[in-house]
Order: sequence, then structure tokens, then C-alpha cells
Amino acid sequence: MDKVVGDFSYEGVAAIPIGEDTREWKVYFDNNFWGQPKGARAGTEIRLDREFDWAGYHWVIPAVYACEKGLVMEFCRRVEVEDIRDFMKKWNLSAENDSCTHISQEQRMQLDLDNPLCLHFNPRLELNGETMQMTHGSGVCFNPCVPEGLLHEPEAERALKHYGLDLSYGWAVYRYAFPWANETEIKTLSLTMEQQSRRVPGPHFKTHAPGDSFSFSHPVNGTKYTLTVQELEQQTISQKRVGSDRWFYPTHFTAMSYTLSPKPNDDISIRDCADGDKPLEIAPITNHFVPEAQNDIVCVGIIGGAHGPTTILCGDSKQENLHVVCSALHFEPVSNDIEWRVEFNILQPLKKTFLLI
Repeated sequence: MDKVVGDFSYEGVAAIPIGEDTREWKVYFDNNFWGQPKGARAGTEIRLDREFDWAGYHWVIPAVYACEKGLVMEFCRRVEVEDIRDFMKKWNLSAENDSCTHISQEQRMQLDLDNPLCLHFNPRLELNGETMQMTHGSGVCFNPCVPEGLLHEPEAERALKHYGLDLSYGWAVYRYAFPWANETEIKTLSLTMEQQSRRVPGPHFKTHAPGDSFSFSHPVNGTKYTLTVQELEQQTISQKRVGSDRWFYPTHFTAMSYTLSPKPNDDISIRDCADGDKPLEIAPITNHFVPEAQNDIVCVGIIGGAHGPTTILCGDSKQENLHVVCSALHFEPVSNDIEWRVEFNILQPLKKTFLLI
């Protein structure tokens, strides 16, 4: 017979009801590890305590939470302390030196690749044979090598203590939400884990004029590509597009169109190696809750994304393999040749399904 907790039923799994004390452990569908949604009801905790090895790490799925809107699952990835120490030593990180603001964008990319507490993956659930896609989530890290601060968040320690996990290891704790498909009766539940692609920095190059070319090889398959510049032009965007009453933004950039031969998949991009100029504050802040100005400013249709200038594919029917990339934004036109960087989007073919219930 199915056991029933609240409005949700399931088979063969012990349930731990969530109390009403605000200091107790509660998980909600629409929030992450911080705060409590006003008027929302906490999910019912269903302990799973499933363990498996995947992507070179040991994983624990301690619980899933049955909420009104769907399931919330906790993922705990265990990290060896020696791996964390080696990473911190390589990057000279400590509790007293935990800032990465002084390093370049390329170094930040490499730091994320080296960080054993950083791993991006796509989870998918199968509830009674029906797929549940993840819509949102968040993650926190526990680093036993430092007391607090760098890679060590109180919310992570609280989660690990709640689930009774060993605090002598490092841990990355993820919380992901999966909306209900059609039903809330849990008879079988399986989890599919798939690793996300990673951005890997490649060689640098400079171009001076149309017709210039640069050759490089793919780090995984060894394919040799040749980039040929079609157009190279300094441009500006209107201050009206990016300005505000408080900030004055840079508007000068260099646009380069180019072709790649042979035509690649969507796994190669070109970026400016330099950071753009920071916006200048021209009026005092009146609202302390207003966010700070960002260095990454969107040039509509060309520049975008959380990591600054990016590449887009031009839909030119005469030249299908034509791409455009824009440099970082500056207050004055850049007089020297732009130094560009090749980036590769490397996909690890790691995918596996685990039976949870």
C-alpha cells in the first residue's frame, strides 16, 4: 500500500515531515538555499540516501522534496581534501587571500576548470516513466581547508549536517527543481546525469587588416582550422542604448567578421583578451538597493552574454560560414591591433542513469 504524506503518495520510502519552526530545515520549490518565500509551504522530505560514483566523484542523493509545484532534489558531490589543497596551492588561495578580482578573464576560466568544487551537469528525472526536466537550481560549497569565506558557505555546512555527511571531505551541494508533469504519485523514480560542456581557452592571435589569417588546431580531435578576416572596423554604439542617469558607459569597439575553414560545429568562438573599460559614475546613488553597473554591456545583436563580447553567426546567404565578433567596449577607439583568443566548447560524453526508487 502507498504511504501518504500531505498531498503526495509514494512507495517504499521513509518520510520525514517538515516542522513549522522557522529554524528547522525547510526546502521550497521556488527558492534556493537562502530565504523563505512568503506564504509558501515547505516540501515534504523523502529520504533516499542513494550513493553512486559518476564523473570521477562520489555522489550522495540524500533526499527529494515533494512540493505543490514539483520535486526538489538535493545532490551532494564529495571532493577529496588533497584535490582542494592542490587547487588552492596552484592558485595561491587561502582564507586571507580568496579574491579572484585581480586575475584576467582567461585565468578565471582556467580557475573554474581546475576547481574540484566546480562541476556543471544537467540532471533529468523519470517519474513513473515520465520525464521531468529541471527548470532552476542553485549550489553551495563546503571547503574544510578554510574556516569560512573562500569556497565555504554556511548553507552548505548546514545541509551536510542535516544529512549526516562527513565534514572531513569537501562537498558541492546542489538543489534543483523539477515541475510535476501530470501526476504526483511516486512509484518509480530514476535520475539521469549528463555533464555540461566546458569552455576551454585556446591560442591568442592578432589581425591587422582584411585578408589576414591565423591557423590553430582543436585540442581534442586535432582538426586544423584557418581563420580568415573578412572585415575589420572600429565602431561605436549610441550612449542612449547603454547609458543611464547614474552611469556613463564606454561605446567604442572593434568589429571583426571572419570565416573558419573547414566549417566547424558550434564549438569554437573568438573573444577579446582584454577587459573593457569600467563605467564612470556621474551621479550619486539614491537607492542603496540599486545594483552596481556591470562591465559587460550589450551591443544589440552583436555583443551579449554574461561573459562579455561574444561571437554570433551572420545569416548571410552568400557566405554561410561568416561570423562576427566584437571587442570589449572602451571610452576611446583602440589604436593597436586587438589581441583575440580562441575558445573551445568541449563536451564530455558522460551520461548515466541511476534508479532511486
